[in-house]
Amino acid sequence: MNTADLGLPVDVPSTALFTDQYELTMLQAALQAGTAERRCVFEVFTRRLPDGRRYGVLAGVGRVLDAVENFRFDNGVLGFLRERRIVDEKTLEWLAGYRFSGDIWGYPEGEVYFPGSPVMRVEGTFAECVLLETVILSILNHDSAIAAAASRMHAAAGGRPLIEMGARRTHELSAVAASRAAYVGGFASTSDLAAGFRYNIPTVGTSAHAFTLLHDSERDAFRAQVDALGRGTTLLVDTYDVAEAVRTAVEVAGPELGAVRIDSGDLLLVAHRVRQQLDELGARDTKIVVTSDLDEYAIASLAAAPVDAYGVGTQLVTGSGHPTASMVYKLVARAESDDPRAALVPVAKKSGGGKTSVGGRKWAARRLDASGVAEAEVVGTGPVPTALADRQLLVELVKGGEVVAREPLDVSRDRHAAARAGLPLSATQLSRGEPVIPTEYVHPGSGS
Repeated sequence: MNTADLGLPVDVPSTALFTDQYELTMLQAALQAGTAERRCVFEVFTRRLPDGRRYGVLAGVGRVLDAVENFRFDNGVLGFLRERRIVDEKTLEWLAGYRFSGDIWGYPEGEVYFPGSPVMRVEGTFAECVLLETVILSILNHDSAIAAAASRMHAAAGGRPLIEMGARRTHELSAVAASRAAYVGGFASTSDLAAGFRYNIPTVGTSAHAFTLLHDSERDAFRAQVDALGRGTTLLVDTYDVAEAVRTAVEVAGPELGAVRIDSGDLLLVAHRVRQQLDELGARDTKIVVTSDLDEYAIASLAAAPVDAYGVGTQLVTGSGHPTASMVYKLVARAESDDPRAALVPVAKKSGGGKTSVGGRKWAARRLDASGVAEAEVVGTGPVPTALADRQLLVELVKGGEVVAREPLDVSRDRHAAARAGLPLSATQLSRGEPVIPTEYVHPGSGS
């Protein structure tokens, strides 16, 4: 199934230059050395979660599949590389015919992960796999950071809907990706129309303070909005005096007023006062939406407030203080020679400084306790233990260069909800702590 089959109007340009120069210079050197065609296995993982986070959320897998499909070196790209003398003519000739023909396995989008989890495994020749490093990391690091923040905010919201509204706080293209990742993490809608257009995410929005200030009076502004958008609209009530605005809003729209939005002040106190006032005016079904630099902690602090929905911007699109998932893309196995039948041998970086890695082509499974709750992330090489055979996490995403695992975004969103629900209850605590389950390594002959 391709993106068009899902009804999503996606038009992704060539992603070939979404990379670092050394990917191409490594390719040139490997072609010259005769090692470029050796079979290799690269894995994406993180060595640690951001400080205080209990779990990670994998997002961006669908965007990675788009990026791999569109990793092409057209004449314009090749001309740029030639003009800058980035690589030699032999390498340019090789790039002109580049098509990824290998296999990609990975955690499905929306799944949770932990330190060491091999969230994506890329297999093929060194030449075709090494070129994908930067674009894969760029997507997964950004989207997973946003999805993790979104998941924490969703847990803190306790079932109240969340609106993503951070487009004006980040790069215009990052904003679209952030909306997508936030939806995976549990947000219900976005203010960003490009995200709605590209990924079919529900969109919302009514008015800003500028609309009120445009008119001669707040009443005139409310009347204009209700006349245009109907009584079910959301009126912004904190431009001047909140109590007076609420009174005017109900007078203009009647008890059928859809919602009021509060964007400043002591939100806990103001929300209580507004709820009492709405009820006294007969607008008992009118909802209260709060915005104003919210993060998961602010959302949690409003749990006892009569709030019906939250709008989140800056803190969401910046990962709530952790704008990257710190994932890396490492070679973990290579063939002993160019012979396609040559055995794979584990390789790993051994230097110190906390940047060591574990060699070997890995599988991953999540072990459950007697109650069906996750108790460990098990990562291993070699045969998968029988007891974990039906708990494996990696699925096939690309086979022989062809994408085989596209899915609607709602599937990823539902998967995340289920994955988070399967973790110990402490996973959603906002207090600082270690990963909610440990990562255990199993090697052939270890007896595990």
